[in-house]
Amino acid sequence: MKREDDQQLWDLLGQAAESKLSPFFARNVLRQIRQEPRWFERARRRLRLRRLVPASGLALVVIAAIIFAHNPSLRQKPAANEPDPVAKIDAQDYEVVADLDELLASDENNLWDEDSTL
Repeated sequence: MKREDDQQLWDLLGQAAESKLSPFFARNVLRQIRQEPRWFERARRRLRLRRLVPASGLALVVIAAIIFAHNPSLRQKPAANEPDPVAKIDAQDYEVVADLDELLASDENNLWDEDSTL
């Protein structure tokens, strides 16, 4: 910016008082920097037990809610009066099951019989 562009601004800047720095300015700045807590001290302040316990409790509740929402088997309660699956079989099914048992037993015997002839 040239002085001719904005003469009023330059006149105003010329009237402003100069700020004088203290001869100990650098020392004071360095002292302030040294007094600021280091990253370890800041982390330790944030992880105080008074804050950590409620935060971890809240995190556990959120995790449990997510697991509960995404796992429908946890929401279903087993019926206490539900009969055993074996008790649900009809009388006709007993005959089929008995026939299957006999068939499996005969197949097992035949399998061994065939192997013994080789």
